[in-house]
Amino acid sequence: MTQNRRQMWGNRQLQGTDTANRKRASSPPSCLFTFLVFAALACGGCQSPLPPLPNPPGPKTTVRLSPGDVIKASYADETIPDQTQKIRRDGKVSLPLIGEVTAAGKRVIDFQHELVRRYEGQLENNEVLVTLESGTATVIVSGFANKPGTYAFDRPTTVYQAVMEAGGVSDYGSPSNIHLTRIINGEQRTETINLRPAIGGTPTKPKYVQDGDVIYISRSLF
Repeated sequence: MTQNRRQMWGNRQLQGTDTANRKRASSPPSCLFTFLVFAALACGGCQSPLPPLPNPPGPKTTVRLSPGDVIKASYADETIPDQTQKIRRDGKVSLPLIGEVTAAGKRVIDFQHELVRRYEGQLENNEVLVTLESGTATVIVSGFANKPGTYAFDRPTTVYQAVMEAGGVSDYGSPSNIHLTRIINGEQRTETINLRPAIGGTPTKPKYVQDGDVIYISRSLF
């Protein structure tokens, strides 16, 4: 009787061992599982760089007036003093005789021609010279910057300069994965910029910011 019990107990142990072996054989090792999860997360964060935005502004790109710009209107007719005004938030300035005029969104030369037309018949000499005294671009720097926020820059200013003004890329940010978002023809467009070469001192072709741009510094995966 005792011998039979020992045999039954031995058979149970063998069956339990066999079942455990089958479970281990059918389940992947924990280290392999961890690797697969990490690889999936890494690949999920890896995106193909977005293509460059069309018509990028450069150091000599014709400036379009924006709110916050300071313009000067110099009159050939001496009966009106020259006007130096800051374009208001609504994009307008107020000028003698003609009142409210929208300046934002127009090239300086186009705005000048518009004033000449508007003063025709109101001044003996309707020639007006418009100059941009100071031009600013308001840019939002967000994400993993040391000092994210809204900044106003004198144009032209590069993306690299804007990021450095915001304290540079933080320890958790990726200098090679920076998104520049801009409104183009009523659509929001984004491109990926790699600032690592510029930070490392490698000569690169600069990207210039434009008024209303948003610069987002992505998180570094490693």
